[in-house]
Amino acid sequence: MTASPDPASVARFRVDLVAALGRAVGSVEPIALAVSGGPDSMAMLVLAAAAYPGQVIAATVDHCLRRESADEAAMVAAVCATIGVPHMTLQVIDPRDPRDNLHDWARGQRYFLLKRSAVEAGARVLATAHHADDQAETFLMRAARGSGVAGLAGIRAHQRQEVSYPVGDSGCVFDVFPIDLIRPLLGWRVAELRAIALASATPFVDDPSNADDRFDRTAFRSLLHDTPLFDPRQIARSAAHAAEADAALRAMERWLWDTRKVAPTGVDDPDDQSWIDMAGLPRELKRRLSRSAIAGVRDVNGITRPDFGDATNIESLLDALESGKSATQAGILVSPKGTIWRFSEAPPRRTL
Repeated sequence: MTASPDPASVARFRVDLVAALGRAVGSVEPIALAVSGGPDSMAMLVLAAAAYPGQVIAATVDHCLRRESADEAAMVAAVCATIGVPHMTLQVIDPRDPRDNLHDWARGQRYFLLKRSAVEAGARVLATAHHADDQAETFLMRAARGSGVAGLAGIRAHQRQEVSYPVGDSGCVFDVFPIDLIRPLLGWRVAELRAIALASATPFVDDPSNADDRFDRTAFRSLLHDTPLFDPRQIARSAAHAAEADAALRAMERWLWDTRKVAPTGVDDPDDQSWIDMAGLPRELKRRLSRSAIAGVRDVNGITRPDFGDATNIESLLDALESGKSATQAGILVSPKGTIWRFSEAPPRRTL
């Protein structure tokens, strides 16, 4: 029988959830949880159920990649039934393209299902159990890859996102719902969460992939564990500082996007391209405007591969452009003409 966690931990969780959300939680407001069955998410489940009784709903995503996944989802469902939390098991049914990175594909499928199910249940808040150790691992991994401020910001405590939901059967009309994706446990160590699960007699499973040497994250997890000088909480604080700096730079980036975007003349498909005047801008702002332009042109032209995001390294692209040379990144051709950089879909490669 699962027991309630200690009151001090419940009070701490309530404070951290409100801090991540940035506002108070309504007295009858549903709070959706992503619960995988690991010790961190199971601890979040019992903490949230005690902190917000009658308001919590939970969902488990079964990626159908391991034989044990169905049993793990059933275990979560059984615990939820014991503590009075409504639960859904969400199965991934979209096939994976062999060209897709397994982790990126699984993450995309997971968040799509979790956000959609939260909206269907009437929740506008979705919490995941990412913790300080996750944040520290992410920070070190991205630092090792040479990521900038956006990448080093790591896992955000709060992201306002939108969920598109189809209306009717046409597949052409969608309602859009805002949802707050929050991580209230970024100040908690994984050992603390495991201790809460054990103390409350809450069952959990350890994902074997966490110890799989084929994945980079496993090596960084071992590095953190074996290096006492690396304090995950302090590294997580550095990521939080980077997130604050990133937010300020994003505000500046939005202003520059409005003031530096050039309207071309004599172009057949101006909406499929972007022109940005980079005159006098420091490299970081060129980097950010370039990322925005690449992402925008990819969206308009329906380009989905290769993967592209905040952590993608574009330094070689910037080096080429600043020297006056054209270059290609993520399916987008960028050509400098004076201080104006043109972003357009890259032509198909010639085949012999």
